[in-house]
Amino acid sequence: MDTMEIDSEKNLHRTQARYISQDEKFVMKEVYRGQQYSQIYFSRLHLMRTLLNSLVPNWKPHLPVCTVLGLEEGKECTIVGTLYKHMKLKPSILDEYSKTRSAIPLVKPHNFVHADDHLVLEDESGRVKLAGSVLSPSVYVTGNIVALHGKETDAGEFLVLDVLEAGLPPQIELPLKSREDKYVVFVSGLRVGSSSSNPLLFQLLVDHITGHLGDEKEQNLASQIVHVVIAGNSVELPRALLNGQNLAPKDQSRLSAPIKELDIMLTQIAAGVPLDIMPGVDDPANASLPQQPLNRCLFPGSSAYNTFRSCTNPHSFDLDDMSFVGTSGQNIDDLDRYSEAKDKLEYVERTLRWRHLAPTAPNTLECYPFTDRDPFLMESCPNVYFVGNQDKYDSRLVKGSEGQMVRLICIPKFCETGVAVVLNMRTLECHTLSFGTQF
Repeated sequence: MDTMEIDSEKNLHRTQARYISQDEKFVMKEVYRGQQYSQIYFSRLHLMRTLLNSLVPNWKPHLPVCTVLGLEEGKECTIVGTLYKHMKLKPSILDEYSKTRSAIPLVKPHNFVHADDHLVLEDESGRVKLAGSVLSPSVYVTGNIVALHGKETDAGEFLVLDVLEAGLPPQIELPLKSREDKYVVFVSGLRVGSSSSNPLLFQLLVDHITGHLGDEKEQNLASQIVHVVIAGNSVELPRALLNGQNLAPKDQSRLSAPIKELDIMLTQIAAGVPLDIMPGVDDPANASLPQQPLNRCLFPGSSAYNTFRSCTNPHSFDLDDMSFVGTSGQNIDDLDRYSEAKDKLEYVERTLRWRHLAPTAPNTLECYPFTDRDPFLMESCPNVYFVGNQDKYDSRLVKGSEGQMVRLICIPKFCETGVAVVLNMRTLECHTLSFGTQF
């Protein structure tokens, strides 16, 4: 008697949730050719300054607001602008050139923060070097927009006395919670086709989600999974084959095998549960953020189901009026290279407080040269903010000053950890699903 028959006797029905995609702002409609990146900084400064200027009167009501050019020595004021971080260790394309000429290989550091880094604040009128210990260069990155309280010193620097960040964006209040548990499963870094990925682990995850695994209690829980999100790096293609030559038929099949294998797995999920797949840094997608959806032609099996959705990265959607936003991890990994924090969740929380998903784009993170907008600004506060392809699972509930509640989630790489993350929409609580094959 197989599991399907047990199910048909008990008649477990899968719980449903209303889904609305909010990816519109990440979908590329125009072609960018030859535009400068200054425009994205201008629109970011324009929007953020309007916001910060509205917060300044409550913060420092007695101080005048100045521009960089209007600073007067010794006179206290507030200024709003874009931070630029001078970094001694930041790699430059010229170093790439000089490396080829020198016999000594340069070691690539994982993190480029140095004790001598310093910050500069810039607005349309000019730039000024920042002094004092209030603003730590290791916390901020080029592209952050802040309001500063301070005064100009006789050395022509701006001595920072206090700093104001935008803080958590406003959050739409959730309707009264329903009594029933609904679960969302997050997984990332499947890396189908890589030597480190174990196909059995992925199959166990699929079987758990579809309710073909476990006892009655497990199946009951599985029936309450309303959505699955795959956050980037789902396949690993043999890169050595992609060297620009025409491929022999056997190489072509080696190249497409991981994608076919992934499609078979996703088809099993999509047959029972709505599924979102996002591109990651190593997937067959464009590299610049926002990454566009993986082509549906790659997934002939799964894309036959209307439950299968190929999405952008970053990805934003609502489930039963609850808002979710997340990335495949590039934004946080880049912050980890150019700033410091005690853990990855701290970076995630900073991006929320800065109201910006990717503050290091376009400086050190590839993105499109948007001319009229900055799609990474966070206008409203999500209920759940997830980041894929991290080294380990971590989660925290963040509360804002106006009652905002956000569940932050770091999703570990599945191929290395065998761990997926489950969120209960009713309570905003998180737990992990761990799969192992050691006996």
